[in-house]
Amino acid sequence: MESTNALGDYLRARREQVRPEDVGIRSIGLRRVPGLRREEVAMLAGISSDYYLRLEQGRDRNPSVQVLESLAAVLRLDADATAYLIGLAQERPAPRPRIEQAPDSIVELINGWPDNPAYVQNRYTDVLAVNPLCAALSPNYAVGVNLLTAVLLDPVERTLRRDWEELTEEGVGALRSELGSNVDDARLKELVGDLSVRSERFRQLWARHDVRPRRGRVSLLTHPEVGDIALQSDKLTVSGTDNMTLVVFHATPGSRDAELLALLGSLVASTDEAAARNVRPSERRPE
Repeated sequence: MESTNALGDYLRARREQVRPEDVGIRSIGLRRVPGLRREEVAMLAGISSDYYLRLEQGRDRNPSVQVLESLAAVLRLDADATAYLIGLAQERPAPRPRIEQAPDSIVELINGWPDNPAYVQNRYTDVLAVNPLCAALSPNYAVGVNLLTAVLLDPVERTLRRDWEELTEEGVGALRSELGSNVDDARLKELVGDLSVRSERFRQLWARHDVRPRRGRVSLLTHPEVGDIALQSDKLTVSGTDNMTLVVFHATPGSRDAELLALLGSLVASTDEAAARNVRPSERRPE
């Protein structure tokens, strides 16, 4: 169960990951806590130990941006993690109605792309729409599948993804950034709870409190039909929706990856043509 003290939990988790020597503190003797002590963080940030204790315990949830930026510097947070920390201290937004269907215009758009795998996901990584070429990349690119759950738990995905370690780190970090201060989001709590029970990898990554906003990446796949292929993915926010993302894959023009993607596209087209004729591809006669 996710704590309602999101700010305190995050400060504690990040404090435990900073070594004293990283911030110029000489470590002498045995330390009973991992990372920095509370009083060390407070001293380096220029605030009182009592005030910092109140922040971690959730007794003060409205620190100033200046205090949070000072803490971020001590905890060695990057720009994304600093923005996430500041967001945790802001007033929680009112619940918004969720749109669980991809807009028809986006579905029509991606279905008109025979050369680019594409799909739409919501903030929870549920697949809402997918075009045929994307479905050919993985059986988990299918409407209704939760991609983070699939990547963490499905052996097929573990075999497909040569970059599984990096992908799971990014996926869990992106879910953490979505949760933020939205601790009352029932769907997010359900997903976190389910993965915490079923995946040791998720539990380890979730405990780190890493924040990874969703960004494009290069996906390294070992596809059962075309072999090793690397595809760039770009992630575009779908306007007018509640954080839906359009993910589009492409290969560098003229590259071996582009040739393999084209080969996969021809296999999809052949299968579709055979299905339209109600004939299996192996039964087709040469023309």
